[in-house]
Amino acid sequence: MTDPLATDPPRDPRFPAVTPALTFDSGGAALPGVLHVPAGSGPHPVVVLLHGFPGNERNFDLAQVLRRAGYASLVFHYRGSWGAGGSWSWGHVLEDTAAIMAGLREKELATTYRLDPRRVVLIGHSLGGFAALMTAAADPSIAAVASVAGFDFGTVAALCRADPSLREGYVEAFAGELGPLRGTSGEALVAEMEAAGDSWRLAGLAPLLADRPVLLIGTSLDTVTPHEVHHEPLVTAYQAQPVKQLDHHVFATDHALSDHRVTLARTILSFLARCP
Repeated sequence: MTDPLATDPPRDPRFPAVTPALTFDSGGAALPGVLHVPAGSGPHPVVVLLHGFPGNERNFDLAQVLRRAGYASLVFHYRGSWGAGGSWSWGHVLEDTAAIMAGLREKELATTYRLDPRRVVLIGHSLGGFAALMTAAADPSIAAVASVAGFDFGTVAALCRADPSLREGYVEAFAGELGPLRGTSGEALVAEMEAAGDSWRLAGLAPLLADRPVLLIGTSLDTVTPHEVHHEPLVTAYQAQPVKQLDHHVFATDHALSDHRVTLARTILSFLARCP
């Protein structure tokens, strides 16, 4: 075995590594994605990487590491973002993630790209961490799930309802990130979060994840998802359930894990090695 962070695997002339651009339908919109297929006959386990809001960090470094480690990895854009059709909303992100899961299970796609649809893992960052946990909780066929600096919308919604000045701060913060998005506003995004309320509290998902591997990564120098609000309460709830295969870490880094990318990759690889 080669080190996937340092060395390329040998080329397989019969079953070479490929990087096809794909689209997946969700709500009548075509979601653009890039699939990183490893060399070898497979079938390969699949990791879907869910980016955050608005998607400046897309985790292509992780996609390439995962491919070198033998996992097919998919990076895609949600509706209403970065040129994809449709309009952006938190609910559409959840619908789009479910649509991606359905697309990966289609026999033709799995056969063409040597994928194993029975071994699909969701890994998400920030908003993507929220979507990964929510989607895995709703879909027992997802083999494992990881949240990196995940954003707990249910918890933030409760804080916004209790503090109008905090609410206004989130309206302004969301509005300031809308450049690559369309069809929404800061006010609309906060209102949607508030309307969902406790149904989007990530701690409440513990019973639905109790028998699967779960990785939670917090970031202690993070002003976007401070670990005391978004990570520690989740760990406590999942330990109490218990989520039997829970793995959790807090890294001293910022929201994008800007200086911990190798540590992040090694942590994810170690987690995946323990998954079925």
